[in-house]
Parts: sequence; C-alpha cells; structure tokens
Amino acid sequence: MPTTSIVPNLYVLDLGGVNAYLITATDGLTMIDTGYAGSAERIGRALDALGYALSDIAHIVVTHAHADHAGGLAELQTHTGASVWMHPLDAALVREGVAMRPSTGPTPGLLNRVIYRLTIAQAPRALAPAKVDHEVDDNAVLPFAGGLRVLHTPGHSAGQIALLWPAHAGVLFAADAAINIAGLAPFPAYEDLEQGLASLVRLAAQEFAVACFGHGRPITRATARRFRIR
Repeated sequence: MPTTSIVPNLYVLDLGGVNAYLITATDGLTMIDTGYAGSAERIGRALDALGYALSDIAHIVVTHAHADHAGGLAELQTHTGASVWMHPLDAALVREGVAMRPSTGPTPGLLNRVIYRLTIAQAPRALAPAKVDHEVDDNAVLPFAGGLRVLHTPGHSAGQIALLWPAHAGVLFAADAAINIAGLAPFPAYEDLEQGLASLVRLAAQEFAVACFGHGRPITRATARRFRIR
C-alpha cells in the first residue's frame, strides 16, 4: 500500500480511494481519519513499514462522519488505546452508526452529477458505531502533535473540520472541503453548497505552505497558492 512522506514527520496513507494521514511526534502517533471499514489491517502494514505498530497510535482525529473517513474507526479502536476527537455534530452520527445525512446531494454540473451517481450515491449510509472521547469546536487547539488548530468547515458535512498544523510553515488538512484529483475543485457532493463555498473562502484565507486532501494528491510548498479556489 502506498505510504508517502509529504514533509518530515507527516505521511499520507492511501487506503483505497481515500487518504488518511499520520503525524509522528514525541507524544505518540496521530492519525487523521481512518478510511473505510476494514482499513485497520492496511494501516497496520503501513505503520509496520515505518517501524511502528497500531498500538503506537495515541490520537485519532476524524474530520467527518462519512464512511470513507470514519468507517474504520470502530475497528481501529479495538487495536489501540487512542483518544478520538471530532466535531460534536458528526460525533453524534458516529456514535449512532450513521455515516451520511440524507440531505447530501451533487454539486451543480454534469461531471459532478455523474461522479455523485457512480460513487457517492453508492457509499455506505451506516458504519459500526464508535466511541468519540472528545468533542472539539471551531478554533480549538488540540494538545498533541505540536498543536492542531480546528477549523469548522461545514457544507460537505455539517460537522466537518479541517486542521492547521503549525509545522513546516503550516500544513492544512482540508478533509473533503475540496478535492485535488483532476485539478483542485470543490467536492462533488455537499449537504449545503452555500456553506461549503463559504468554508472554502475561509480556508483560502489561512496561512499554510502545504495542503492535504481526503481525495487526491497533496499540494506542496511550491504550489500551495493554487488552493485559492475562486
């Protein structure tokens, strides 16, 4: 399974159509998102290749409740003693085993409608219920990995969060606020498009040198200005 270093102490884990991220720090490993159900074995192999084990994961931040980001959480919890952090709006869904709100629909445009029909419309609406230890609000600073600042970015999901990591001149974990597969663009599906576009405007105003996405390649230091989606 591809595991790629983005900057020192930060790795992207390709979990099959979705990315999770690993931060290595002196206070333990931090995972950002968990992939689909069944991803724990793949995560374990990736950690083993880096000289770690699942039991070394100390913190898990889940950006939102969708099955490709939170689906692996319950299983991963059985292998770790990690604390789990989420925004309260999507934490409530994960505790109940709900992955997606029924209001989710395609972003305007023919290509978005096709992508939605072929992928997102087929995504699981349920997941294994999981424990969430800590609920985090906008602008909270998580007390690990050097301090991850929480940015509430509703639209794609009401409780979605992005994260700003202060290391390396700033690393933005944008979750599904945007996608970077065939170029940088808004995500093909939103619960509330107006909120989602407002979240993009907010993210574009932040200071960062690297941007990481739930889907697609990171934007590295030389081209991070491309994140300024109009």
